[in-house]
Amino acid sequence: MQTHQAMQKNVQRLGMRLEGISGDDQAFINFENVSKWYGTGANRLHAVDNVSFEAKRGEFISVLGPSGCGKSTMVMLTSGLEKLTSGRITIAGQKIAKPYTDLGIVFQQDLLMDWRRVLGNVLVQPEFRGWKVTDYEQRARDLLQLVGLEKFADRYPHELSGGMRQRVSICRSLIHDPEVLLMDEPFGALDALTRDQLNLDLQRIWQENKKTVLFVTHSIAEAIFLGDRVFVMGPRPTKIVEDIKIDLPRPRKLDIRETPEFMAYVHQIMAIFLKMGILKS
Repeated sequence: MQTHQAMQKNVQRLGMRLEGISGDDQAFINFENVSKWYGTGANRLHAVDNVSFEAKRGEFISVLGPSGCGKSTMVMLTSGLEKLTSGRITIAGQKIAKPYTDLGIVFQQDLLMDWRRVLGNVLVQPEFRGWKVTDYEQRARDLLQLVGLEKFADRYPHELSGGMRQRVSICRSLIHDPEVLLMDEPFGALDALTRDQLNLDLQRIWQENKKTVLFVTHSIAEAIFLGDRVFVMGPRPTKIVEDIKIDLPRPRKLDIRETPEFMAYVHQIMAIFLKMGILKS
C-alpha cells in the first residue's frame, strides 16, 4: 500500500486539483425538468420523468435505484451521448446538446481492448481524439502508479484480475483530467472483497482530485459509503424520490458500515424502497 505522502506526490505530478470543493455554491451540473422517452406509438417507453437537481463542483453523488429504472439513462444524458426529450442539462453553464468532452465514463464492463497492453488501453482516448499520444504517456504511467498498477503497464488485460482491469478503466477515464466522472455500476460484476477494496481506492482517488462524480449503483451500502449525497430513484420512469445528504466523516473506513450513524441511513433508504414496493418484507 502506498503512503499518503506518496499519494500526494503522485497527484501533484499528475497536475490534479487538490484544493477540494470551491466555496462557490453555484450548480456545476444542473438538471432542469429532464425527461427521456424511447420509441414511438404503442412501444414508447418513458425512462426518465421530470428530473431536476443541482450538483456542486467536486461533489460525489450516488444514484441508487432498482434495475431498469433509468439510472444508466441519466448517465448517458449527462454525457450528451443520449439526447433528452425535454428539459435542459448544463455543465459549468454549458448546455449539453451533443457529447460533452470534459468527462470520463466508467462502465460495469471494463471494455478494455484485449489486443492492447495496459498502457495502450489507458492511452486509447488521446489516440482516438487525435492528440499527440506521447504527450500523455507519462501521465498514463503516473495514473497507473496512483492505482498501484505501474508494474503491469506492459501486461495484457487477460493477465489481470477483474479488479485490476477496472482500475485500468478508471485510469483511462482520467487520462485527460476531466472535471466530471460518470460511473455506471463500475463494481457490480466484482466479488465482494474486490468491490470493498475498489470502494476504498475510489474514495482515495476522489479525495485527492475532487472530480464531480455521478456514481450509479444498486448497493445501498456502497451508495452511502461513497456519496456526499444519495439520490434514491423510483421505478421507471425514474425520478428522484429522495435526495439524502450523507453526513459521515471522511476518509471513511469499511468498519463505518457497522456504526449506528451508517445504519440509520441504511434503514432510511430501505424504508423508502419498502414504501415504494421495490423491497417487500
